[in-house]
Amino acid sequence: MQPTPFTPWAWREPSALGNDPVTVESAEETGRTGVDLVGYRVEATDGHIGSIDKASYDVGDAFLVVDTGPWIFGRKVLLPAGTVQTFDHTERKVYVDRTKEQIKDSPEYDKETFETPEYRRQVGDYYTGSYRDFPY
Repeated sequence: MQPTPFTPWAWREPSALGNDPVTVESAEETGRTGVDLVGYRVEATDGHIGSIDKASYDVGDAFLVVDTGPWIFGRKVLLPAGTVQTFDHTERKVYVDRTKEQIKDSPEYDKETFETPEYRRQVGDYYTGSYRDFPY
């Protein structure tokens, strides 16, 4: 079986994993074509890391900014959309396929530079290097 390549800034295949933030149900219920993930809790493979403070759904450039609260002394982290394994819209949770330690060790988030190509490349490279084909 060929490993699935990791694409950091794109949501994973929604039909295979049920992890598309834009669902038919949400479009029918809310009248908009998407779910606002701001406020959703974020769960790493080994526990809760924080809540979504900002989300981008741009094709090929999607990300989540997560406020870690007291866990990393109020630090925010940028998670590329490709790290999202699945969603639970009922529980308002997003599950990512990285450990808390991997997220804690990610490049530091800076609200002034997080949208620059250099920072995006650094973050994308970091998460590509920690990608696992079959998360536990």
